[in-house]
Amino acid sequence: MKHLLLLALLFHGKILLAQNTIGLPAVVNFSKAQYQGNGQTWDIDIDHNGILYFANNEGLLTFNGNYWKLYPVPNNTRLRAVKVAPDGKIYVGAQDDFGYYLPNKNGILEYTSLKKYIPAGQTEFADIWNIALFDNGVYFKSNNKIFGWRNRQIDVYNAPVEWKIMGSTAHGLYAQDLQQGLLKLLNGKWQPVSTGFQGKSLLVTAFLEEKNDTLLVATLKDGLFRIAGQQLLPLQTAADSVFRSSRIYCAIPLSNGQLAVGTFSKGCFVINANNGSVIQQFSMDEGLQNNNVLRLFADPRHNIWLALDNGIDQLRYNTAIKQILPAKHNSLTTYAAKVFNQRLYIGTSDGLYSTPLDTVADLSYSKGNFQPVANTRGQVWNLSAIGSHLLMAHQEGTFEITGNKAAAVLKDLGCWAYLPLSNNILTGCYNGLAIIRYNGPQVRVNRHISGLYESLRFLAMDPQQRIWSSHPYRGVYLLTLKNDTALSYRLFTQKDGLPSTYNNYVFRIQQRMVAATMKGIYEFDEARQQFVPSQGLFAPLKNAAVQYLSEDSSGNIWLVADKKPGVLNPRQRTITWFPELTGKIVGGFEFIYPFNEENIFFGGDKGIYHLNYKKYSRHDAGLSVLLGQIKATSRKDTLLYGGYQTAGAQPPVVLPNAFNSFHFEYTAPPAEQGNHITYSYQLAGFDKQPGEWTAKTEKEYTNLPYGKYTFWVKAKDNLGNISAPASYSFTILPAWYQTYIAKAVYILLLAGLIWYLYRRQKKKFAAQKDKHLREQQHLIFQHQLELERNEKQLIRLRNEKLESDVQHKNKELATATMHLVQKGKLISNIREELIQSVKKTNDPEALPSFKKVMRLFEEAENNEEDWAQFSQHFDEVHNNFLRTLKKQYPDLTTTDLKLCAYLRINLTTKEIAQSMGISVRGVETSRYRLRKKLNIPGETGLYDFLINITQE
Repeated sequence: MKHLLLLALLFHGKILLAQNTIGLPAVVNFSKAQYQGNGQTWDIDIDHNGILYFANNEGLLTFNGNYWKLYPVPNNTRLRAVKVAPDGKIYVGAQDDFGYYLPNKNGILEYTSLKKYIPAGQTEFADIWNIALFDNGVYFKSNNKIFGWRNRQIDVYNAPVEWKIMGSTAHGLYAQDLQQGLLKLLNGKWQPVSTGFQGKSLLVTAFLEEKNDTLLVATLKDGLFRIAGQQLLPLQTAADSVFRSSRIYCAIPLSNGQLAVGTFSKGCFVINANNGSVIQQFSMDEGLQNNNVLRLFADPRHNIWLALDNGIDQLRYNTAIKQILPAKHNSLTTYAAKVFNQRLYIGTSDGLYSTPLDTVADLSYSKGNFQPVANTRGQVWNLSAIGSHLLMAHQEGTFEITGNKAAAVLKDLGCWAYLPLSNNILTGCYNGLAIIRYNGPQVRVNRHISGLYESLRFLAMDPQQRIWSSHPYRGVYLLTLKNDTALSYRLFTQKDGLPSTYNNYVFRIQQRMVAATMKGIYEFDEARQQFVPSQGLFAPLKNAAVQYLSEDSSGNIWLVADKKPGVLNPRQRTITWFPELTGKIVGGFEFIYPFNEENIFFGGDKGIYHLNYKKYSRHDAGLSVLLGQIKATSRKDTLLYGGYQTAGAQPPVVLPNAFNSFHFEYTAPPAEQGNHITYSYQLAGFDKQPGEWTAKTEKEYTNLPYGKYTFWVKAKDNLGNISAPASYSFTILPAWYQTYIAKAVYILLLAGLIWYLYRRQKKKFAAQKDKHLREQQHLIFQHQLELERNEKQLIRLRNEKLESDVQHKNKELATATMHLVQKGKLISNIREELIQSVKKTNDPEALPSFKKVMRLFEEAENNEEDWAQFSQHFDEVHNNFLRTLKKQYPDLTTTDLKLCAYLRINLTTKEIAQSMGISVRGVETSRYRLRKKLNIPGETGLYDFLINITQE
């Protein structure tokens, strides 16, 4: 009988443990391949910036939300404990060493060992397993010693036998010795806490909380205890049997009176500290990497971090989004859900599942196990509560669900959806429409309304009570029911205003029919008898491809657009997206069931997702952003900032000009990573404006010019909360050739160059001027020569002309002279002939007349007047030759002048003789006399001499 009772209790315990909440928070796994450390992690803590620290077998692990860093201790031993002090020091305990990490002025963690402060003779110890902060002191526990660090000195507390554990609460520092039991440090001495430990093999593993002089502790094999005064009171829990078998390795208090308990083989339990009930169990079945939990830690956002025997997990315990798996070990695709008669029904790809619900506001906290509804195996498409009936659209027909049973209403005809009319239910089926009519307990079904045989998955009614339907490849139908047996329809396609004939879905939103299309929301325009883009409420969707719409009781419109789930606020006309669910909903068969603001259900590829929108939308002003590592690149990378914030202002960072390429890392703290953070950054001094919001957590700049810069970054979550910016300032020095001294030298060199160029140019200009002058003078000279040449040519031509004129004149003079000679000869001949004739006639009377005639001949022969005229013309032609000759030689007679004139015009001796009326001999004689008068040397010709006279 006792054995049966024990089995019953164990079975009852398993049932209790199995009664998890139906909603499971997300579990994020970090494997050792990700954080590049050892599988075992022993302790966890967090600093005021939200950076997490893990004591790992390989050293100190840090995680800022995106980047893991490993810092081995100098002796390269295992790290067993870590604790962040209020002053920012990260105290660590290792094998045979303990100390602290502290960021230097550049935000790089540096280790300082405290071992040198241990008094002489007390330096022998092994692993430091626990670190506790109490009363401005830091305490390190090894198996044989506890070291107290305060005011730069260490106090050593040797174990009576063996220190098993040490920890602190807000009211005291506690340690357990193997022999003396639980002790408390009072006035520098360890005092017993309770006599209840004496004679018992209770091994404390965690100090949880201390209220009203009551200390709550966890033990390795015996569960939880409260210590009040000297009494040891067990805290009964529904998991005691598990704790005894799997052992409690760690435990921490949570908010709202809950405890998280880590076991060595059964994972983590969340327990109500008041009544001992198990709220939730998390093991490998719920997504943990390992069931051996070595340490638990709750961050400021109430996420639970688990240090496992192999890996690190984050349990987003306080999340507003949870996963519900109707089949625990089979992640079925879900297509429908309905809360009906205090039960939750979920339609999946393998039938309908249901579970009773607790009276809680957030239904994900209901405890229970889903059970399959009988006779529903197969594909479930829809669940609709119509009056007192819950109808299930199934691949095999329509079923009415009562409790956990299903009764066929319409068999062997796949059904999609239901639209309640005034006295019947219109059913969209695989091949058209059917009618279901309830008359009390009686049900009448018309399997098909003739007139349309298409698969109609969507049905909606407009304010005019007209029925609309849609087909993803045909278009939108306007249906007119003639009676319960026939219908007519009109088909609207792309030619009727729809952006496309394909992928149109009709819904009833705000008492009107709308069509979700590939380019936003469309409505039917009665006047134009066409579909037109919907304005106003749906303006934020613009041209998004909308797949699903559903309106809740508050008027919020839940939707799936561009395969992203979100909600449209009708008052603010803004959309809140849920990136946590992106990629998890069922594509092509999207489904959202907004039961109320705390219970929104999304059909998913793996189970169904539950959203507490009231909790999700609650404003959170705690969003922050951290700068990670900052590197500058020259010939090699140089770490400028390690990512750990130091106390005080950032020192000025001044870099040589060679460092002109930078790599910035930034992130939101790990507690906030579930919000799908985006970032906006700007390098002031280089970027003109901040960049667009992006999920990238790093940024590079290359070839920056010298100057002052400030890199800042802000974080934003999907609710629109924006963090305060994080910034980093630095200065790039100019190169030596860009300094003020260099610039001054450049200016001097430039001035010297300008002066040199000026002087050179001046000389060049002067040389050019001289050259130009010489060229001008040469040109003038050439011009002068040309003028002289032209003048000479002109003179020559003139002389030639003059000579020609002279020759012509001479010829004319010679002709005139010869004419005169001829005239004289003629007159002489006439005179001689006249004389001969007179002599022959011997007429005395004719003698007076003859004498008169003879006087006329004498006058004619007298050539003085002819000579005067001749000499005048001769001087005009020969430049006053006769006057000049007469002036130089006054003794010359007229005959001499005539002879000179005739010689000058180059008359022959004979011509001269004829002209002068003398013989040739007489001419020669006259020439001889003339030479003497002119004193002409014998070697000079008379003609040449006369020519020279004219040129004087």
